[in-house]
Amino acid sequence: MGVPISQMWTVASYVLKQKILRRKRYPLVLMLEPLFRCNLACAGCGKIQYPAHILKRDMPLEDALKAVDECGAPMVSIPGGEPLLYPHITELVEELVKRRKYIYLCTNAILLKKALDDGMFKPSKYLTFSVHLDGRRNEHDFAVCRDGTYDKALEGIKSAVERGYRVTTNTTLFEGTDPNAVREFFDIMMDVGVEGMMLSPGYAYDKAPDQANFLHRKETNNLFEMILSNRKKRWKFNQSPLFLDFLMGTREYDCTPWGNPTYNIFGWQRPCYLLQEGYTDTFQQLLDEVDWSNYGFESGNPKCRDCMVHSGYEATAVDHTFSSFGGIWGTVKAMIFNKYANPAAKQRLKEEEGKPHGPEAHLVQLGIDLKSGERAGAA
Repeated sequence: MGVPISQMWTVASYVLKQKILRRKRYPLVLMLEPLFRCNLACAGCGKIQYPAHILKRDMPLEDALKAVDECGAPMVSIPGGEPLLYPHITELVEELVKRRKYIYLCTNAILLKKALDDGMFKPSKYLTFSVHLDGRRNEHDFAVCRDGTYDKALEGIKSAVERGYRVTTNTTLFEGTDPNAVREFFDIMMDVGVEGMMLSPGYAYDKAPDQANFLHRKETNNLFEMILSNRKKRWKFNQSPLFLDFLMGTREYDCTPWGNPTYNIFGWQRPCYLLQEGYTDTFQQLLDEVDWSNYGFESGNPKCRDCMVHSGYEATAVDHTFSSFGGIWGTVKAMIFNKYANPAAKQRLKEEEGKPHGPEAHLVQLGIDLKSGERAGAA
């Protein structure tokens, strides 16, 4: 596992405390969005589609810290937007380290090397740079709609690893993903020296420009079964092994959106990081006022039908780990016997070799010959 023992112990102690106190709903990771603007415009992102006057806004530092204290979650994820554009990011990280919160600073890493060169951060077991990389060079640059971003991100990762920072990757997979390419990407990341990798299927944001390439539930299971079966011992994942089982289709979970509450410039987002159905002023209001039965796969809500992302389901998997002996044993077994031998998945993986995927599949759909670059039937 790509998670330090100290962090595992902190999370375990926290969850067990919630169990002793008989709290049915509790936060595990606070999703703290101090801004929405970004230096990329990814086709699958719904966060950067706000009008200009919203994208210019920054969350006051005192509001961010108040939300952290109010929520009480042991981990804080700082997405955006691009958090390295947040003018108070250094002070925010310093204050969270003082509070002994485990921080995942989610960045595209375009500005990471410069930030480290400028001395904006200090290495700490509490600080992890979670770098957004959607695969190898071609796949990533296509996903984020800009050439050269992969090389910039890799430069930032290497610089952070060399300086002793914790670094993970965060990869979102979409329709048409080449499973063999993802497995090759895992090897590259292990060679670079990242602590662990995080995976999630893409969610169809209402505001995302590209609505055509998001995975449906069965497609998600098929893809992740090919990717995560017959895995290499050297691969390390910074996630609950039971959540990875869920992605592969070997476990059934329902969403626990309160496990990853979101606080941004508008307040506490109802009901979760991905759906935007209003806001509350306090975290307790979020817990008390949202009708949680309206959300998750079992609710029948069409907006939740194909969602299997970590911000909704990983907290469920972690809660299951500490809910019963079966959960604990399942987690231990997944950590020890982590190869997941699956001949059928191996055969399907082999069949995917040579097929067009991602950008190439897009060109094929447009009727363009991959060798000549010309449209079929063109004079």
